[in-house]
Amino acid sequence: MFENINNEKDIQRIEIQVFIAGAGPSGLTTAALLAKSDIDVLAVSMHPGTANSPRAHITNLRAMEVFRDLGIEEKIYEIGSTIEMSNAIWCTSLAGKELGRISSWGKGDDRLSDYLKASPSTTCNAPQHVMEPILLDTAIESGARVLFNCEVLSVKQSQDKVFALIFNHENNEHLIIESEYIVGADGARSVTAKDSGFDFEGEMGKAHAVNCWFDADLTKYCEDRPAVIWPTLQPGNDDWIGGGTFVCVSPWKDWVLLFMYDPDNEENETSEKACSARINKLIGEDVDLNIKAVSKWTINSMYAKSLVKDRVIIMGDAAHRHPPAGGLGTNTCVQDAFNLAWKLALIVKGKAGSKLLESYSEERQPVAKQMVSRAITAMKGMQAVPQALGFRPGQSEKEAWAVVDKFESGSEEGKEVRKKFREALDLQNWQFNGLGGEAGHHYQKSSAVVSDGAKPVYHAENEQLNLYPTTTPGSSIPHAWLQFEGKKVSTLDLVGKGVFTVFTGVGGEGWLECVSKLSESLGIEINAVQVTVDGELTDHYGTWADSREIEDDGCLIVRPDRFVAYRSKKMVLNPSKELRKAFSQILDLPISF
Repeated sequence: MFENINNEKDIQRIEIQVFIAGAGPSGLTTAALLAKSDIDVLAVSMHPGTANSPRAHITNLRAMEVFRDLGIEEKIYEIGSTIEMSNAIWCTSLAGKELGRISSWGKGDDRLSDYLKASPSTTCNAPQHVMEPILLDTAIESGARVLFNCEVLSVKQSQDKVFALIFNHENNEHLIIESEYIVGADGARSVTAKDSGFDFEGEMGKAHAVNCWFDADLTKYCEDRPAVIWPTLQPGNDDWIGGGTFVCVSPWKDWVLLFMYDPDNEENETSEKACSARINKLIGEDVDLNIKAVSKWTINSMYAKSLVKDRVIIMGDAAHRHPPAGGLGTNTCVQDAFNLAWKLALIVKGKAGSKLLESYSEERQPVAKQMVSRAITAMKGMQAVPQALGFRPGQSEKEAWAVVDKFESGSEEGKEVRKKFREALDLQNWQFNGLGGEAGHHYQKSSAVVSDGAKPVYHAENEQLNLYPTTTPGSSIPHAWLQFEGKKVSTLDLVGKGVFTVFTGVGGEGWLECVSKLSESLGIEINAVQVTVDGELTDHYGTWADSREIEDDGCLIVRPDRFVAYRSKKMVLNPSKELRKAFSQILDLPISF
């Protein structure tokens, strides 16, 4: 089967229900969710351990909601931070002139209420190297097995099995993993995707970049004006080559400088000596600093045309590759895992058909395409800021400082430059306050969604900025605060946890009477939730009534990933038949009505 090894029959074999190639955020989240559903799962990583540098750090509302479902949200907040999420600040250097700022990720007065209404969770700065150990512990505590220093060399599949050839670098031995399904979470150079013949659209290596991770006490430049990123616009350079963006890892001593470099001059631009000189130049003063790591990467713009091939599934960077603009990487990876895990668990247990697995691709592939486009657009959009000022490539330093002088002047020309600059900063809200783009995904073409003919209503020009909560099938259930036994509880906390939920209100007893028998006949857990006027669960604020888009006696079926799978706006004549019909489509199972 594997041509590149000898004596295959003598190699140790491990049989597992689900094998995960990769143990980053997507792989570990998937492993934890599957293990919590009692699936025998093994994840491997070619690296010696979890991430050794910050890498991704912005963790948005939807990702935090997944961690809330896993029961680790508070742990993520503890290792993360929100103080520096308040702003993005453009300057000539940290010690130099501040040119402008915008509030970011809903922390400004103009967007705070939008974010608070969208979710019980909040965006935080949780660097990958401190997040991943929490995910690893959660996966292991849930029953998953995780191995490091194990490289996936090859993947093959038969009609009823997937085989992966692994090389264990710790003991210099090969392993063959036999599994029912394999999840390729093995990054942008995915062996799983390559060997399984997944097709991609886009381009790799569009530009070259560096992350320089360093320690330096920059408190005096930042404490009174907290920000998560600080793009520096150096007079005499454009924003791509010669400048750089400071990313706060932890206030105010742990940092990453992200900058682009010319691959033809790589040695002179990316050495530790060159990075130190660049850091001090962009700070504007010499400071004591300690460079911890210098890592090179490329700007990619690529996504898979499909995310499923029979028994092979891809997710995360294996499926979509894009720059970090907007902080979409890890967040999309975690949401891929949340979408896939419950589906795969039901299929492995024999409680669902193969179409449910196909729905993962139907739902997440358009998201992958959208995230790649969004990240590239956001990255290009950053260029509007230096262009509005009048900075341009090849400009002398003297000419560029004259532009800054003009920006600060009281002349008519200065007024016009400042106007263009503010307009350019407003464009950055698309990236730094893009609530709709981060949290407003709609699965409109999916076999795991029972359409009622309605489409989500939103204004196309604002869909990336604003979230329009809806219970239209294929949308995430809206967040609303309810009262449960006298305490506030979010609608999101009443669903999820690996099970389906039938959601109704006053007069909806007919739906609830069907749940127990339906759950027993399907062999899956289905929760029943009823919002009443004066009972255990009430809507005293009226926020759920304002967002549910159904009558009191209507019904929602909410999937384990908190997406609405079915909606009836009012009571029907035969609720049992209606629910059975809906679950038959969702699960791809023949069910007698």
